[in-house]
Amino acid sequence: MGRTHGVDGEVYVDQCSLTSDQLTVIGSVEWRSADRSTKRTLKLHRVRATHDRLLVRFDGVTVREVAARLTNGTLWVDESVLPDPGPGLAYTYQLVGLRVVHVDGREIGKVKDVVSTTDRMFYVVEGHEMLMPAHEPFVKHVDLAAGVITLDLPPGFLEP
Repeated sequence: MGRTHGVDGEVYVDQCSLTSDQLTVIGSVEWRSADRSTKRTLKLHRVRATHDRLLVRFDGVTVREVAARLTNGTLWVDESVLPDPGPGLAYTYQLVGLRVVHVDGREIGKVKDVVSTTDRMFYVVEGHEMLMPAHEPFVKHVDLAAGVITLDLPPGFLEP
């Protein structure tokens, strides 16, 4: 969770792979403090999209001071309530930990994180100091069941 917005209890949600409509349908989330020592179920009152993030307001959170207590926490939902991301698509959490291999069979590493910019996604791969493209034409295949992402990177891309 990001910083508060305005005075009526709204909070930015960063790095959410759901749309405002999808999150609204889910209805409630579990909030966990940054150190995960505190958990709390929160019912969504309003969700709206702004630029590259979502703004949410929860039932009972109507002032900035209360909303500020939620910052730096994370929101969790049970996987069973997530909408199907669609054919050929996956949620970010499903990609973290997958092996990354080159089309020539070379092992590249494992996905540590997925970073989104305004129009592209990139994999943060263990052992590499650069972002790996997570979009066409570089991604050739993502096999969630096998736990493998196959990339076709330009010659020299993996060289130091």
